[in-house]
Amino acid sequence: MSGILFPCVRALRPSTCLRLAPLLSTPALHSRRTFANTTPIIEPAEKQASPHANNAANPTDGQVRPLAFKKSHPQAPPTPVADSVRQLLPFLVAQPGHYITVHIHGFPYLVQEGDQIRLPFRMPGVLPGDVLRLNRASVIGSRDYTMKGAPHVDERVFECRATVLGTESEPLRIKIKKKRRQRRKRQAKSKHRYTVLRISELSLKNLDDGGLDA
Repeated sequence: MSGILFPCVRALRPSTCLRLAPLLSTPALHSRRTFANTTPIIEPAEKQASPHANNAANPTDGQVRPLAFKKSHPQAPPTPVADSVRQLLPFLVAQPGHYITVHIHGFPYLVQEGDQIRLPFRMPGVLPGDVLRLNRASVIGSRDYTMKGAPHVDERVFECRATVLGTESEPLRIKIKKKRRQRRKRQAKSKHRYTVLRISELSLKNLDDGGLDA
């Protein structure tokens, strides 16, 4: 048995070696061929877009970026005046003792010429002696006639100016705050300031004076 098996094994060894050799060498050759035949992919360089005429230059290039000025939008054309206003406005102008409800920072104030207003806050950016034009009003009237806006009256109809008198401050208020079953108290101090205005001018414009556009 041993003498018979050995020749068979010896006879099979070269065939298996011959068969395995091409199988083992095939991937290596295939990889070599693939690597040799593959051409490197070169990505095209990115094309730099030409800068638009309205765009500012890039500051990274050592150039100073110019200032961009905001374009001002054209003002809307004035709204036409109603026929009822044209008919009754001369009668309102002819009567004395006009009153007006002006709005300052959203607060309405019913005043006449010469009245003083103490605003419930300190108006920023004003000094004593400054003259302010109040162009936001909801009601203008006299003894017999009243003009109401929807929601505001046209500012071309009237002229209202206020003079800043100064600033008033209230007395110092101290409020003691405490909690139950705690042996400590805390004081909260407050002293508010208010701006005082005086209505220095209140006049109505008639159609004959050129206050309104025809």
